[in-house]
Amino acid sequence: MQLFVTIAVIAIFVIILLSAAIKVLPEYQRAVIFRLGRLIPVKGPGIIIIIPIVDRLQRVDLRTITMDVPPQEVITKDNVPVKVNAVVYFRVLEPSKAIVQVQNFMLATSQIAQTTLRSVLGQADLDHLLTEREKINQRLQEIIDEQTDPWGVKVSIVELKDVEIPQGMQRAMARQAEAERERRAKVIAAEGEFQASEKVTAAAEVLDRTPTALQLRYLQTLVEISAEKSSSVVFPLPIELLSAFVKK
Repeated sequence: MQLFVTIAVIAIFVIILLSAAIKVLPEYQRAVIFRLGRLIPVKGPGIIIIIPIVDRLQRVDLRTITMDVPPQEVITKDNVPVKVNAVVYFRVLEPSKAIVQVQNFMLATSQIAQTTLRSVLGQADLDHLLTEREKINQRLQEIIDEQTDPWGVKVSIVELKDVEIPQGMQRAMARQAEAERERRAKVIAAEGEFQASEKVTAAAEVLDRTPTALQLRYLQTLVEISAEKSSSVVFPLPIELLSAFVKK
């Protein structure tokens, strides 16, 4: 009986030892292992074997991580206070660096993104911030990626999400946009009047060169007026129409 208990205890100990020694990592994970405090080559994916108690394992996810940057209060170059938030897409390229070179690469990347967001947007004016987001996104991505490169972290995309403008500035921008639309409408109307006047002038010159055309135009006008439902029409009769009869 005692022998059976001893075998059972040894079997349980072996199972626990094997469960602690054998690890299975999915395709998107890597194992950073410290053996007695020293870093050994990264392992995974699949089945890996470590030495219990001697080895300390940390799993690192290689998939792209989406991180929201909390809203930041920013004073633009033209002294307009805005609140801006963003989203950062990044992934770990070198798991060993991500563990050894920085204490918490997720927190560090978040802090770098926040400080860079305030710094870059503080150098841009409001119009530039609203109309040239693509350039700002590109600059943010380059700066943050350069800062995180020593940690083995690759920042692929940085996108500004929302730009919150004070209510007073929104009303001023709305008035400016309305004034701009009115200006364009007046310019278009003036251009239309100018083109119409040119056409009328050209038509008058043609009629002046050909009196017969003028007479035909009068007759056409008479036909158009006769189609209207009116009781009487007073129409001036040009003397040119009677010239043919006068000659006879």
